[in-house]
Amino acid sequence: MANDIDALFNQQKENQNNIKNSDSGQRIQKLELIENYLNNEKNLDQLYHAMYTDLKKPKAEILISETGIIHAHLSFVKKNLKKWMKPEKVSRPLSLLGTKSHIQYEPKGITLIISPWNYPLNLSIVPLIYALSAGNSIVLKPSEISYSTSTFIKKMITDLFDEKEVAVVEGGSNIAQELLSKPFDHIFFTGSPQIGKIVMSEAAKNLSSVTLELGGKSPSIIDETADLSGISEKCTWAKFINTGQSCIAPDYLILKDVVYNDFLENMIYSIEKLYSAQENIKMSSDYGRIINEKHFKRLESMFNDALEKGAHVVYGGEFDESSLYISPTILDNVAEDMEIMNDEIFGPILPVIKYSSTSEACDIVSRRPKPLTMYIASKDKKNINYLINHTTAGGSVINDYMLGYSNPNLPFGGVNNSGIGKSFGFHGFVEFSNQRSIIHRKWGNLNLIYPPYSEKKLEKLKEIHKWFS
Repeated sequence: MANDIDALFNQQKENQNNIKNSDSGQRIQKLELIENYLNNEKNLDQLYHAMYTDLKKPKAEILISETGIIHAHLSFVKKNLKKWMKPEKVSRPLSLLGTKSHIQYEPKGITLIISPWNYPLNLSIVPLIYALSAGNSIVLKPSEISYSTSTFIKKMITDLFDEKEVAVVEGGSNIAQELLSKPFDHIFFTGSPQIGKIVMSEAAKNLSSVTLELGGKSPSIIDETADLSGISEKCTWAKFINTGQSCIAPDYLILKDVVYNDFLENMIYSIEKLYSAQENIKMSSDYGRIINEKHFKRLESMFNDALEKGAHVVYGGEFDESSLYISPTILDNVAEDMEIMNDEIFGPILPVIKYSSTSEACDIVSRRPKPLTMYIASKDKKNINYLINHTTAGGSVINDYMLGYSNPNLPFGGVNNSGIGKSFGFHGFVEFSNQRSIIHRKWGNLNLIYPPYSEKKLEKLKEIHKWFS
């Protein structure tokens, strides 16, 4: 396999100059290949089957969180790519009189995309869209855990592209390690902070630039002014879509003490409204499963650790290993020394903490690494501003959930432990581009700065220095 990867890398390296100067029309044609493939009913049926096999994912969720998002990004890029690719004129200081300056966006070159299993199509194809739009060659390594969907992706890319431009390499961690040893011009990784550190360490050996879309514990702070009924339904959907296996799902709730019980009652009502009564959730076609036994046992261990340390089950708590089913679960009486409050949950378990002051809520958030997203439910502008100004997160959503992934005009990404670099829209195009600075001398020169430095020149330089000071 190492020889195959070497051959593929060299093949893409040789071909990169052929696609480097492709125009917007040529790049859009490539994007339309993906668009048409995912609009084909036969292909969609194969995708539905693959994702149901991997995650028991409902068709509606696939349309909402997989293909729907892909089509939204395709449409946005097609509409704006020509404008993004134009040289960007910039002003120049008086000291550079006689010159013109601009930024030229050129592809970084050969890029590696390593995608995860939780949204296996979306998180493979959306970065691919931006890599293609910037004119790069791409090696895509989908997750071996979502095997059926990765097989679908492999077939799609093989059907649509020559491997010297876009190729899919399947395999486990040994294949990922082999790929990371190559001097890619850019690496785009989506996954956990733990693996992100490995990716960054390997990239450093070749000084490859990286985009790390990671995760973390995204808090949801709800104060006494929030619309409890409305926000509980939104929170229920955001937490339990994809069975909680979402990097931007609310990881834990921080509830104002005076609305604590009322909100939990609303949350329970919302769960039963969205997924039928508790005894039927397991049979619901709208509720998926945990990806595999390893992740099931990880979640079960976190749950048991919380119970052993005093947490209470407010709702749910059903675990069925044979079907990889975990019911929507709410825990209270949660302490900060529990595993469930220190590790990203990435599953349908929701711990709840009570707070009495806005500063206390900020302290709870700040004791953890900076999250990918922070959610705020409030109608009090003063509270909202305080929470934003006294915390740091990759992004924030107020009075709703998951929307940070929905607006391609906004940069998406984390900060430090939750990610490095930004994607989506123009920011995604830039992430896969080298911003080449170009200064063109049209007339004149700067002979005043050339030696020999006479007293006359020195006096003039002093005058200029004072003028610019």
